[in-house]
Amino acid sequence: MLVDTVTLLVKAGNGGNGSSSLLHNGLTFKGGPDGGNGGNGGNIYIQGSTNINDLREFRFKKKINAQDGISGGKQKLFGKNASHMTILVPLGTSVTDTKLERTYEITDTRRLLLVAKGGKGGRGNTAFKSATNQPPEYAEYGKPGEEKKLLLELRLIAEIGLIGLPNAGKSSLLSVLTNANPKIANYPFTTLEPNIGMLGKHPIADIPGLIEGAAKGRGLGAQFLKHIEKTKILIHCIELTENDMEKRYETVRREFKQFNESLLEKPEIILLTKIDLVDEKTIKKYKNIFEKRGKQTLTCSLYDQKSIESLKKTLETLIENS
Repeated sequence: MLVDTVTLLVKAGNGGNGSSSLLHNGLTFKGGPDGGNGGNGGNIYIQGSTNINDLREFRFKKKINAQDGISGGKQKLFGKNASHMTILVPLGTSVTDTKLERTYEITDTRRLLLVAKGGKGGRGNTAFKSATNQPPEYAEYGKPGEEKKLLLELRLIAEIGLIGLPNAGKSSLLSVLTNANPKIANYPFTTLEPNIGMLGKHPIADIPGLIEGAAKGRGLGAQFLKHIEKTKILIHCIELTENDMEKRYETVRREFKQFNESLLEKPEIILLTKIDLVDEKTIKKYKNIFEKRGKQTLTCSLYDQKSIESLKKTLETLIENS
C-alpha cells in the first residue's frame, strides 16, 4: 500500500536536571557546592533519502520521541547530552508544522531540517556560587524539549506517470517496463492506488484510472489527480481498440483543468497501446491525429518485445533530458 500523507507527532528530548550537591569527603563535612549541569535533550531532524519510496514507515508509528539529557551529579559531574534523532523521508516530501503553518520541502540528501529542538540542561548549584552566596543549595530543572505536530506529504512519487481512463492497460504496461507486480484484471478500478516500478534508476507510477467527474469526487475522486501532480512527465495511455479515442483523451484533459490547470502544462506523451489488435491504417490515422495536436505520439504492444524495448529507450531519454 502506498502511503503518501501522514500526521506525525515528534517530541524532542527534555534537558537533564542540574544537581544540587555540597562537597562531602573525609576532610570536608559540608563544603562548597559541587553539583554539575544536566545534559541537553536530543534534537529531532528530518533528512531526505534515496532509499525510501513512500511514508509507509509512519503508517502505524505516529509518535517519535528523542532521548532526554542525563541529569548532573555531584563532584561537578556534568550530565551527558542526549543523541540527536534523524527521521529519513523520501525526496520530494513536504513537512508542515501544523501550528506555525510553515511548510518545508525536502529536496536533497545532505541538508538536515531541525523540526524539534531538545531542551537545555539545567544548571547545577556550582553555577550559582558567588561572593554573596557561597553555598547555594538549589539547581535548575532541565527545560522541556519541543513538541510538534507535523504533516508529511510526499509531493513527488515518480518521474513518469502512466495515466488514462480505466482499463487503458497501464498496469500491464508497468509490469513489462519495470519490476513491479501490479494487480491486473479486466474490470474498472483494478488499481486503487499508484503502483511504482523502476525503469533503470527512474521510478514510474501507474496512476489509477480517471473517470469523468473525478475532479468533483466521482469514482475514487480527486486523490487520483493529486498523485498526477507529483510526476514530471505524463504518458497518456489510449487503447486503439476503443471508440471515440479523442473524446476519451479530452475527458482526462478536462478533469485536469477542473482540478488544477497546471497539470495541463506538464510534458505529455500519447501512447497508443494494443497495436497488435488493429491494422496499420488505424495506427497511422490516430498517430497523425494526435501529432497534429502537437503531441509526441508513440505506439506499443505488450506482445511485441521490439516496441517495448523502443519505448524503454525513449522514456529513459525523456527523463534524462527533462
